[in-house]
Amino acid sequence: MFTSQGPSLRELTVQALSSTEHGYDLLAPKFDHTPFRTPERILDACAEALRPLGPFAAGLDVCCGTGAGVEILRPMCREHVTGVDFSAGMLAEARAALTPDDRLGDRGPVVDWVRADARALPFIEGFDVAVSFGAFGHFLPAERPGLFRQVHGALRPGGLFAFPLGAPQPLTSPWYWAMLGFDGAMRARNLLWRPRFVMYYRTFGLAGVRADLERAGFAVELRPLEEFGRRDDGSPRWRLVVARKPFLHEGPVTSARP
Repeated sequence: MFTSQGPSLRELTVQALSSTEHGYDLLAPKFDHTPFRTPERILDACAEALRPLGPFAAGLDVCCGTGAGVEILRPMCREHVTGVDFSAGMLAEARAALTPDDRLGDRGPVVDWVRADARALPFIEGFDVAVSFGAFGHFLPAERPGLFRQVHGALRPGGLFAFPLGAPQPLTSPWYWAMLGFDGAMRARNLLWRPRFVMYYRTFGLAGVRADLERAGFAVELRPLEEFGRRDDGSPRWRLVVARKPFLHEGPVTSARP
């Protein structure tokens, strides 16, 4: 599951007993060698689905980690791309991965990095597109509406907020039971130990996410990622959620439902 370049069991244990922020500071140097990083296949599929909706002037990678979303946005954005994360360690790794020419825009948009909590983004209508990968398990369901309102406020009218969302695993899948067990263990850990480390796999279901996006003011469209096929009931295994902030002259938010 982990490569020889990834963290040891001892390092993972220390990280899991830390706060969410400090745990990622510790994990940052080896994060890209763990299964926690969003796979390239998903990143590529999302880029392919999002590209026809651009190009954009400015892009934002929410909870950017080591910058996977920034890499997707750079070819689509003309002016600048910003990665925001609350972990100084993850931001340091993201900065180190870019050459000075890349950061200064000599070969594309200017790239910058901002340390901030996604629940209190320091941006007002500064971006045309926002993405996020692999971060939503770090927010409790009660925090999700506020998070979406923050992204909504960071986007210009007409701006897009896009992220991948997988279908629930069937009861017959080993992954269903693995994620159920992991979430149960994390709940027990957070009940018994402080500081909390918030990381859950089964708290980000489509129905609740869609309702929270709409309450935040977005119009929601679902785009199937056909590269991953479909389930027995015909529904896609993976979707790209595309939430649009309406233009000021538009009426109430409506969503494109499949």
